[in-house]
Amino acid sequence: MIIEKVFKQFPTLHSANLQFKKIEDSHIQELFAIYDNDKVFEYCGIIPKHNLQTVQKMIGHFERDYTKKSRIKWGIFEISQREKLVGIIEAMDFNQKVDMVTIGYYLAEASWGKGIASEAVATIVKFLLEEVNVNRIQAEVMPLNEPSKKVLLKNGFLKEGLLRQASLWSGKGVVDLEIYGLLKGDYNLKD
Repeated sequence: MIIEKVFKQFPTLHSANLQFKKIEDSHIQELFAIYDNDKVFEYCGIIPKHNLQTVQKMIGHFERDYTKKSRIKWGIFEISQREKLVGIIEAMDFNQKVDMVTIGYYLAEASWGKGIASEAVATIVKFLLEEVNVNRIQAEVMPLNEPSKKVLLKNGFLKEGLLRQASLWSGKGVVDLEIYGLLKGDYNLKD
């Protein structure tokens, strides 16, 4: 794993319709609109935030986590919407011993069902496997989160199993999680 590809300088990525870049203070209103919506976090271990100042502080937390090399949160910006922030995709739990990383993502409700999550996952997967040289990417999904499972399957992930009562998620308590994984070897076979 070439961890410097992620943490030396914040990587800005592009796909056909999206740009992935650092979330700045200037994006606060769009970020607040995402975090203020309870539906967005129905299947996430994240508690919605209904206070603008709280969300403002989170931008600093994103920077802190990046500086500590523990996680990177890319803002997902829709190019056709004048680079409007429509979601977040993150990579975390970098395990350099086995070249593994976990991803997670969430979108503004208005952006659901438009293929944005699938395009975002495809872009981050390509970056992590081809540039960072990760061997395994995984995602944990609540069993009722059908849209997220479809996004992962569409991108070549395999459902590896159910972790029963395996994690404590904020606002949800102890939850079951389905684990999805993609290996570099599986990804290379798609070509």
